[in-house]
Amino acid sequence: MSAAAPQTAPGVEAPPRPSRVDAVRRILPGDLASVRVIIGLIVIWAFFQSQNSRFLTALNLTNLMLQITAVGLISVGVVYVLLLGEIDLSVGAVSGLAAAIMAVLSFKHGWNPYLAIAAGVLTGTVIGVFQGGVFTAFGVPSFVVTLAGLLAWQGALLYVLGDTGTINITDSKMVGLANTFYSDTTGWIMAFVAIGGYAASTLWALRQRVRAGLTDTQLTGPVVRIAIVAAAVIAAVAIFNSDRGVPLAVLILVAFVAGMEYVAKRTIFGRHVFALGGSAEAARRAGINIHGIRVIVFAIGGTMAAIGGIMGASRLLAVNQASGGSDLLLLAIAGPVIAGTSLFGGRGSVWSALLGALVIGSISNGMDLLNYQSSVKFMVTGGVLLAAVVVDAIARRQRQSAGGV
Repeated sequence: MSAAAPQTAPGVEAPPRPSRVDAVRRILPGDLASVRVIIGLIVIWAFFQSQNSRFLTALNLTNLMLQITAVGLISVGVVYVLLLGEIDLSVGAVSGLAAAIMAVLSFKHGWNPYLAIAAGVLTGTVIGVFQGGVFTAFGVPSFVVTLAGLLAWQGALLYVLGDTGTINITDSKMVGLANTFYSDTTGWIMAFVAIGGYAASTLWALRQRVRAGLTDTQLTGPVVRIAIVAAAVIAAVAIFNSDRGVPLAVLILVAFVAGMEYVAKRTIFGRHVFALGGSAEAARRAGINIHGIRVIVFAIGGTMAAIGGIMGASRLLAVNQASGGSDLLLLAIAGPVIAGTSLFGGRGSVWSALLGALVIGSISNGMDLLNYQSSVKFMVTGGVLLAAVVVDAIARRQRQSAGGV
């Protein structure tokens, strides 16, 4: 399928083509954030590979993907909250509490593992609705509401675990969430199905744009995106198959990222989230139910935090008093910001959850291989986050200047 380039009306000067300098400016401030992050990821991988030849082995890359699964899932919900221009400081504590409830119900009270998992996920949803309701109904800043939640849900975690302290997860269904690997043949079948599905959806979207008479109907862009995605999927499956096979945990992460990206970019709800994050007053005047959108977004944040916590418990084979603590909250929020989701709301992509988790996970994994101390890891991660926030602020200032704000 091909589409003709839009014609310029007689007597109307054609718009100038963007120069290379303009292209670089778009990449650096964040308009092409994914390109910037991918370039950064290549640099990070090249550096650590030069320092330790084990970094790019199939074993280490598979372990890296398993390590970032929990953080990536939590970050999916964080992206939605950030798109509103809000913050949720409770996602780490919620993830630990949800995992603890799952473990206690299953191993202390004999619940069916699937029902216990569902109860853990539902816990995150209920917490999200509650916090979103308080934030919306009383106008309390989300920072304060979720900071209170951070403290309260950590206390709830300790209460749920009781004197036990640690609960080992031995049920095969729970353990299998993060420890199931598919055969080479199954992996390749899934790869080609994914590539075919992405190609079909991309070309269908282009066809819809052509029918709607929109100007951005060039075939080159979609074809390039399809080629990049195909190459990435084939490379990933080849690497996984060189180790233990395609992990179920990675499939779960990618499925949630792709699904929630579709909701954000292709549904009315998603457009309302972006509109509300761009300007709450404009969204209200447009008739958008801003209170309902906010509550739903915080419910999504709580739900994804619970799912991430359960996946983390499955990988570590245990839940304890430290679950959801340490640097999990920092990493879950820092990842999307590093990958281009704006702290000021209204701009971002759910794919930033995956890309950001990859960047932070790669840095942490590489420094572990080089035996760096935890102090160095925290300082490096903090520096990367600060740089990303500065770039985001510069991009916002440039957009305001261009819009005459």
